[in-house]
Amino acid sequence: MPPLETSPRVLNRELSWLDFNSRVLALSEQEEVPLLEKVRFLSIWASNLDEFFQVRVAGLKEQVAHGVVGTTPDGRTARQTLAAISAETTEQYLRASKTYRDLLQPALAEAGIGLKTYADLDDEEVSRLQEYFHDTVFPVLTPLAVDPAHPFPHISSLSLNLAIQVQEKRSKVLRFARVKIPPILPAFAPLSQPGWFVPLDEVIATHLDQLFPGMRILDYYPFRVTRNADFELEEDEGGDLLAAVESELTRRRFGRAVRLEVTGSMTAEVLDLLTRELQITESDVFVMDGVLNLADLGFLATLPRPELLYPPWTWVTHPRLAGRISEQLDFFEAIREGDILVHHPYESFATSVEEFIAQAAADPDVLAIKQTLYRTSSDSVIMNALMEAAERGKQVVALVELKARFDEDRNITWAQRLEETGVHVVYGVVGLKTHTKITLVVRQEEGMIRRYSHVGTGNYNEQTARIYEDLGLFTCDQEVGADLSFLFNFLTGYSRHPNYRKLLVSPVFTRPRFLQLIASQARPGGQITMKMNSLLDKAMIEALYEASNAGARIDLVVRGICCLVPGVPGMSENIRVRSLVGRYLEHSRVYRFGNREDRVVYYMGSADMMPRNLDSRVEVMVPVEDPDLRFRIDEMFEVLLADDTLAWILGPDAKWTKVEGSRGRVAHLELQTLAEARAYARL
Repeated sequence: MPPLETSPRVLNRELSWLDFNSRVLALSEQEEVPLLEKVRFLSIWASNLDEFFQVRVAGLKEQVAHGVVGTTPDGRTARQTLAAISAETTEQYLRASKTYRDLLQPALAEAGIGLKTYADLDDEEVSRLQEYFHDTVFPVLTPLAVDPAHPFPHISSLSLNLAIQVQEKRSKVLRFARVKIPPILPAFAPLSQPGWFVPLDEVIATHLDQLFPGMRILDYYPFRVTRNADFELEEDEGGDLLAAVESELTRRRFGRAVRLEVTGSMTAEVLDLLTRELQITESDVFVMDGVLNLADLGFLATLPRPELLYPPWTWVTHPRLAGRISEQLDFFEAIREGDILVHHPYESFATSVEEFIAQAAADPDVLAIKQTLYRTSSDSVIMNALMEAAERGKQVVALVELKARFDEDRNITWAQRLEETGVHVVYGVVGLKTHTKITLVVRQEEGMIRRYSHVGTGNYNEQTARIYEDLGLFTCDQEVGADLSFLFNFLTGYSRHPNYRKLLVSPVFTRPRFLQLIASQARPGGQITMKMNSLLDKAMIEALYEASNAGARIDLVVRGICCLVPGVPGMSENIRVRSLVGRYLEHSRVYRFGNREDRVVYYMGSADMMPRNLDSRVEVMVPVEDPDLRFRIDEMFEVLLADDTLAWILGPDAKWTKVEGSRGRVAHLELQTLAEARAYARL
């Protein structure tokens, strides 16, 4: 391999993402995190890694397989990046195994929670599990032999399996078989003592003799396969996008294997068989001790043990909306009094966004509701409100993004249900994924038409709104409303509006405007503060370097991927980068340009600083102009930049370091306190 630059100007995005997942894993190791929350973070780490291999690693492997040449901005080829991913992931697997085995498992046992083996059970428990196996598990199992008459079976992605070695009692011939652990059943069988479970794969393994009567069970080995789930649709104007997505979901099941997870007990013979049949290499194999699929452990955090969880937080209603809803007053009147900025999960999603849509659906003066839907929940209040509005005769348009990865099935189901009730369902623009989170309500008021808008940073999903940090802006600014009208016409028809009055809309307008705003601060005294999920667009990074070299002070709060290298003399010495990981997932995208002595510009919306958000997705950024709302954003930035408990700092050596402060400032707790103070001040 050619040597990499010592200090590249742009870091490797895949390794930066692994750094983020390492920060998630660290939460499961930190003493101050409640026990069941540690388990939850370990589960999230594993689930994140599943998606990373299905998409990012799979994409790199496709590049290698097709002989794609070229290097990433940090100088690595696809093959070199895969090697670095394998090394870092192996290290994280070792950490995760050690964390569960040495830290979490003993602590859970002390708390009366955890997993047991059959060796730990008394005769009564064994009898109960035997009954459970016969009545519930056995009927859905399908043992599959592997021999000349039975080819190696297809192993579905992310399924847990048992590789079994059996021997014919008479001929002594060795055979190989596979049993899939049914995903339709709980991964852990409950014991009579609350809080204790036995892994389902162990229950099945204990009864293998009943699946293979007449054979001698020599041994069994759990394993798990991850397949390529990344696909690109070839869209054209005459194609049926719904049918195309459904077809690709079927193809996804048979994607190329990209990862094999095994336990350390697996023999070299069985491992060789699996790698050969799955057509993977040694570097694609990862070893876990104990529970193979740590993502399944997340269910423990749902147990009724509040003393082992974060203290409960009851989300408050935004003070401008408190009282109005309980008194059944006009939600729209509140918006007419001035723009409203809601901060989730500190301020309730239900009493703001859901109530906005519900009142619009029921209000006889509302003529139309138009909304984009990227990810939503399986039992969505908002979806039901849209269907109710259509049944009341309102013009309802829902742009459902069918290509929202891993939510395709749910979105297809909702699209079909919406259409059945009379909602006009569209799927966006050919060649562009619609990622923006916008709602437009058109209302007739005293002989005039008024538009009410909601622009958010997060999805219209009431479940994730409880744990994702996001912002939402309600406004009846008629220029914003007109812009959204033009945008919906573009999304549903053939409109091509050359300019927008206030909104920044990707893929055309966001990039040049943000580059202009960064350049405006490229001077001594200039100031830039950005909060986002990811920063990896090379042009934006270079613009920030130029602004830093010109004397601007730049603070970046980047939750996940950050490819910018801060603090390098002569390149980025005026740039500071921090990441916050904790109870809530930092998801909002907010950008501030200027200091208090200048005319400061604020934008919030759905776009991260990634090429896909700027060039190949429909995104919306809305300016925040109300002084009170700007103050709230300033307040939020101040809290995030002062945190010394959840924060990590990125150094000029491209390494992340945990902030170890003495003040004990926790951003999530401080923002909760501020939300409560605002709510109670209104009472």
